[in-house]
Amino acid sequence: MRAVVQRVTQARVIVAGEVVGEIGPGLCVLLGVARGDEPAGAERLAGRVARLRVLENDEGKFDWSLLDTGDAALVVSQFTLIADTEKGNRPSFSEAAEADLAERLYEVFCAALAAFGFPVETGVFRARMRLELANEGPVTIVLDE
Repeated sequence: MRAVVQRVTQARVIVAGEVVGEIGPGLCVLLGVARGDEPAGAERLAGRVARLRVLENDEGKFDWSLLDTGDAALVVSQFTLIADTEKGNRPSFSEAAEADLAERLYEVFCAALAAFGFPVETGVFRARMRLELANEGPVTIVLDE
């Protein structure tokens, strides 16, 4: 499982012309689920995201997490994070989890993140989405479970 976490001033997901998830300041999380991933890993990764200290304190230093600020998270499923690009020019997605497993683990991750008590918005699993965000910093961190 892989999460690409971006600190944002705002982010939103649009499906078929309608906003389905939107946040102000916080973290945008792109989540990729691989074959062999398990619910316990999704829960651990959610904890790592919740505790990730990439939000600035009053002195402008990376010191706060979502747990400290209460800012929101926007979680978007993205199987392309599991791409294998070792051979040729076309990525292979053979290591990405089957859709049913990926959706279940995406939901486990989102529920575990929401259990920390800050707002969690989501995209729509299996939908073609447009993600709009303002990356602050820019700050982008990759977390692997």
